[in-house]
Amino acid sequence: MAPGASYPKYDEIARVLEKYLKRLAARRNVNQAVLAVETLDGSLRWLGAEGMARSDGTPMKLDLPFWIASVTKLFIAAAIFKLQELGQISIGDSIVTYLPENLIRGLHRVGPVDYSEKITVRHLLEHSSGLPDYLEVSRKNGRSLFQELLEEGDRWVSLEDIIDIIKEANSPLFPPQPAEARRKKVRYSDTNYQLLIAIIERVTRQPLQQVFEDMIFKPLELKQTFLPGTDKARNFPDVASVWYRDKELHIPEAMASLKDLYSTAGDLVVFMRALVQGKLFSGPTNFDLRIQNWNRFGFSLSPVGPGWPIEYGLGFMRFRLPRLMTPFRPVPEIIGHTGVCGSWLFYCPGLELLLAGTVGQLTAGPVPFRFLPRLLNALRPYLG
Repeated sequence: MAPGASYPKYDEIARVLEKYLKRLAARRNVNQAVLAVETLDGSLRWLGAEGMARSDGTPMKLDLPFWIASVTKLFIAAAIFKLQELGQISIGDSIVTYLPENLIRGLHRVGPVDYSEKITVRHLLEHSSGLPDYLEVSRKNGRSLFQELLEEGDRWVSLEDIIDIIKEANSPLFPPQPAEARRKKVRYSDTNYQLLIAIIERVTRQPLQQVFEDMIFKPLELKQTFLPGTDKARNFPDVASVWYRDKELHIPEAMASLKDLYSTAGDLVVFMRALVQGKLFSGPTNFDLRIQNWNRFGFSLSPVGPGWPIEYGLGFMRFRLPRLMTPFRPVPEIIGHTGVCGSWLFYCPGLELLLAGTVGQLTAGPVPFRFLPRLLNALRPYLG
C-alpha cells in the first residue's frame, strides 16, 4: 500500500496528481517532471516522477537528486535565523558588521552618496537593499553573466567577481528601504543572497555545506541534499540534468560556485514541514514571524527572478492571485520559493498541503505559478 493510501479519497487524489504530473511532463522543452504532495500532518503522501533525467535516456526517479536553484534561498534564510537564535547574527545589523568594509565600500552608490554601510542583513533577506542582480546586469561587453554562462561555457564565479560586477555596473535600483516602512520597494536580486552566504561562512568560519549539515541536514536527516562540488556530492555521481531549451547544460564549476543545492522532492517536503512546524528552532514562532510582513514585487522581465504579483517576506515568497483575476474561484495562497529551472517548494496554509517539484528547464521559471493554482483547485474538492 502506498504511503497515505488510507487517506479518504486517496485513489481519486492519486488519479488527479498522476494526470497533472503527466501534463507537466508534456510541456514544451520539459524532459523531466517531479511532483510531491503531502498533508502537513503526513496523513496523505504522494510522489511521482516522469520523463528522462539525462539525455542518455536515464529515467527520472524520485531518489535522483535534482538542482533546486533558488529554492536554496529557504535554506540560506533558515541558517541566518538559526545563527540569530544562537546570538551570532542580528538581522538588524549593517552588513559591514560581518563583511570587510573594503569589500562593501562602493557597492551601493547613488551619485556622491554611498549607501553600502546602510544595508542590513534584513535588507538582504527581504530584497529591499536596492542592489541589482549580478546575474542579469549588463556588463561593459553588453552581456550579462547569465548569458555568458549559458552561451560561452563553464567558469568559476567568486564573491569578488560578483562584487566587481555590481560595482562596475553602478546601477542601484533604489536606496536601502527604511526598516520601519510599512510598504517597501523590493526587487528580486541574487546578489542579496550571495552576500548572506558570505556572512554565514565568515561568522561560522565553515563552508556553507558544513553549516547546512550541522544546522539542517543532520537534524532533519536530509541524506540526499547537498551542494555541488562538495565531498557529499561525490556520493551522488548520478543527478538529474538541467536544460536550457533543448540543450543539456554542463557547467559544473559555475553551479558549484553559485552554491545552489541539489535535493529530492522527499527531502524538500521534510524541510518545509520543519520550517512550518518550527522544528529547526527552539520555539515554533519563527515561521509566523517571518511571514507577517510582505512586500510585492513590481512588474519584471527578468530571466532569473520573479515579479508581480509575487510578494516577499523574510526569505519566503507568497503567491496569491488578486480576487479580480479569480472572482468566482479564488486560488489558495502558497508560501515558499521557486527556482529559475522551474523548481518549487511551497506550503499551502488553506489546504495544509506541502508541495515540491521541478521540471529542470531554465526557460520554465514561471511554470510553478501557472501549474500549482490549477493543481490546487483540482485537489480542493477531495480534501476535507
